Amino acid sequence: MIGAERRELLLARLAEHGIIRLEESAAALGVSTMTVRRDLEALEHEGVVARVRGGAVATVKARSFTERQGVDDAAKTVIAQKALDLVPATGSIAVDASSTSGHLLAQLRPATDLVVATNSAHNHARARAVRGVRAVLLGGELEPRTESFVGPIACAAAGMLTYDRFFTSASAVDAEHGTTETIIEEAQVKRELVRAARETVLLLDSSKLSRRAMAVAIPWSGISILVTELDPADARLDPLRDLVELR
Repeated sequence: MIGAERRELLLARLAEHGIIRLEESAAALGVSTMTVRRDLEALEHEGVVARVRGGAVATVKARSFTERQGVDDAAKTVIAQKALDLVPATGSIAVDASSTSGHLLAQLRPATDLVVATNSAHNHARARAVRGVRAVLLGGELEPRTESFVGPIACAAAGMLTYDRFFTSASAVDAEHGTTETIIEEAQVKRELVRAARETVLLLDSSKLSRRAMAVAIPWSGISILVTELDPADARLDPLRDLVELR
């Protein structure tokens, strides 16, 4: 197998799992870990991946909802299942335009009288499909890279309601900055939703841990609970253990 073929297969694994794990990829391709390391170096030089301990992840960049929703689907499903009990049957919640929040809405149980506000047409449609839910779309200017509504109108609309909880994901998180986003306007809407919510719940797959994007969005002081697909005792969560409740 030539290098170009190996790198295509590595990118296919990245698309499916959200991460390229060094040892697993070497075994799957029947090559040495050193060969995979060289391939990852080449992909990093092209700006496609960023190397992390034990492998590589995709470069943090804006992607459409459609592109995001199929990545690391198993992890997002686990996260949604763990977060279901945090969704009230009555009252109001906000969800962002992330595909992880979309997984939560797709698994939502019938509600009694629950308002769900979101700045995503995709997540608005999912909320509308749940019995007992009144879905509210926070309109504004459509950001084509993420298919979310942003800008001053979306920010103003976000602050016109109050929420029991705001469920959000992020492009990246680290212990120093909290959540960060690839798009400034996306971060602005999320900050407005945090201000209007009694609690904020961060839904995050582990591939985004210890990473950083361009725009600072939510500091750890604004996040009450972090839900990942990992066991809360997992060592990968150690840098955040004193900053937020882990589930």
